[in-house]
Amino acid sequence: MDDPEDGFFGESVAARYDDFSAAMFAPEAVEPAVDLLAELAGEGRALELGVGTGRLALPLARRGVPVHGIDLSRAMVERLRAKPGGADVEVTIGDFATAKAPGTFTVAYLVYNTINNLTTQDAQVDCFRNAAAHLAPGGCFVVEVGVPDLRRLPPGQTVVPFHVGDGSWAYDVYDVATQAMSSNYVDVAGDRGRFRSIPFRYVWPAELDLMARLAGMRLRERWESWTREPFTGESTRHVSVWEKP
Repeated sequence: MDDPEDGFFGESVAARYDDFSAAMFAPEAVEPAVDLLAELAGEGRALELGVGTGRLALPLARRGVPVHGIDLSRAMVERLRAKPGGADVEVTIGDFATAKAPGTFTVAYLVYNTINNLTTQDAQVDCFRNAAAHLAPGGCFVVEVGVPDLRRLPPGQTVVPFHVGDGSWAYDVYDVATQAMSSNYVDVAGDRGRFRSIPFRYVWPAELDLMARLAGMRLRERWESWTREPFTGESTRHVSVWEKP
């Protein structure tokens, strides 16, 4: 049974998370991200907001960077703890928009669209302020997130499918008036079906820049991906770095 305190990432999600997100655990996805984060961390510490099962925290810690994570889901953190090196990553249980970790950090980061798990603009602004409060002067806040996929929506359409498989389907639903969206999953096994819906709030790059300014940070870099290709009007995601003066 899922614990309500784990939010939308309870035991039923945590048990399948690494398998469902297997492509994001591949070396070609992980290593460029860890390279950049280790470079920004330097001799300091790293703070991961939404540390989850440790996809980036663990390899970053193996590079010798002390990593502290914040996550609401105890079920996800239990998966992190069960992995080799999991005990080396300190974790604070709580809402990463407001929860505090001890000490200061040279880099804080929020990856894989996790900023969208904060479903109001106020919560997203709070997250930027929380990240800035944890950073030492000169420290950086890194966010990886997709560019809203609204160009695929013709007038009157609100649904975009992103996975169709044997016995499983997934699709996003958009509300362009409020920037609310949800990712919805349907799984059918034999004569039984399961439906799950997770709410998000999509956010634009320029909007994130304003949030950073409200938190006292300024944009330093923006790339299309962790391998640092230029960000363009055709980019479907971005990795952005804001610096605390």
